[in-house]
Amino acid sequence: MSSIIDQAKKAKKASYTMFSMSSETKKKALLSIAEALDNRKAAIFEANARDMALAQQTNLAMPLQKRLLFDESKLLTVCEGLVQLSGLEDPVGKKLLATEMDDGLSLYRISCPIGVIGIIFESRPDALVQIASLCLKTGNAVFLKGGSEAAHTNRILAQIITDAAISSGLPEGFLTLLESREEVTSMLALSDYIDLIIPRGSNAFVRYIMDHSDIPVLGHADGVCHLYIHEKADTDMALSIAVDSKTQYVAVCNTAETLLVDASVADTVLPRIAEALKQKGVTLFGCEKSAKLLSIPVVSEWHHEYLDYQMSVKIVDGIDEAIDHINQFGSGHTDAIVTSDKSVAEKFMNDVDSGNVFWNCSTRFSDGFKYGFGAEVGVSTSKIHARGPVGLEGMVTYKYKLFGSGQIVDDYASGRKTFKHRPITD
Repeated sequence: MSSIIDQAKKAKKASYTMFSMSSETKKKALLSIAEALDNRKAAIFEANARDMALAQQTNLAMPLQKRLLFDESKLLTVCEGLVQLSGLEDPVGKKLLATEMDDGLSLYRISCPIGVIGIIFESRPDALVQIASLCLKTGNAVFLKGGSEAAHTNRILAQIITDAAISSGLPEGFLTLLESREEVTSMLALSDYIDLIIPRGSNAFVRYIMDHSDIPVLGHADGVCHLYIHEKADTDMALSIAVDSKTQYVAVCNTAETLLVDASVADTVLPRIAEALKQKGVTLFGCEKSAKLLSIPVVSEWHHEYLDYQMSVKIVDGIDEAIDHINQFGSGHTDAIVTSDKSVAEKFMNDVDSGNVFWNCSTRFSDGFKYGFGAEVGVSTSKIHARGPVGLEGMVTYKYKLFGSGQIVDDYASGRKTFKHRPITD
């Protein structure tokens, strides 16, 4: 415990230094990290091969093995993200509000780092790079705990990032890698040093973290995402979007897990989509109507995140039933509709209670990198502070700065002076 406390104290001290870190220093560090990762890719791939071999020996579930793999493609993506992130506007020090309360009394709301963030994530080494880079760009120190399956890969990635960042001017202690559950338990008790916890995982896991820590928690829960095919959908478009939403990368939280189809077109549209998904290796489970139509097993649970080549199918009687089903069984992550009717699409996007709602496009677009955020620390299914892909704006808070010239409250309380509250436009 003392070791974790010492690390937390160092992280807190580092966070104070990072509050006023220049944009140029952060840009230099991000580009240096990208270069260092590329230069040391052989060592990274060797470490990942060790993790993959162990995963195969222990029969780790295939979706988790797919998340665990860190190859040339993953490396290229994270390096592109680092370069993209380095070129984005610095989110720290932005003027969010400017008001002249009275002559010589000016109030500003200015964005600033949160401080020290503890992030617990799954078996995805690329997530470590994304999270660390976002924390760096936003001036936050970070505690990272990845899945134990990725221990070797996470260790070398964290070391490369730390060395490159410190050589570029970041303070020691800005990044701490945790490797055991005991360390996580200890971290949850450090409310004096850690300002925010971001757990990425199931609803049960997020609830466990909330119940065992006094530190504020930003939940990244499971992704039970839906694709709804409305009766006025273009069939070819619906087929293409359904296949992409389910099979483009099945092991991630924005893959579609449930397909909803209007009863009025189910007999003609659903068999075509089902056959296309079957050709991609997808096993379907359905409601009584769809199970009978497609000769598939009946679904056992509607709130289910497969993260595999499996999908639930339900035939619904129109938009209202589709929305009700999503709001009852979804996770608030990402839900999409395919339709040519704009008014129906607007109703769906207004009434579905999710952080990401799409019209005529794949659920797989729900991603900070694709949104142009450079990276994401996760996809928040919470509604407070940040929602959806959490990029730069979700990693900062703000403070108020009041510039005076000798004013005292008694003058205003007594009526000798009155507030003017004029916007400052310069």
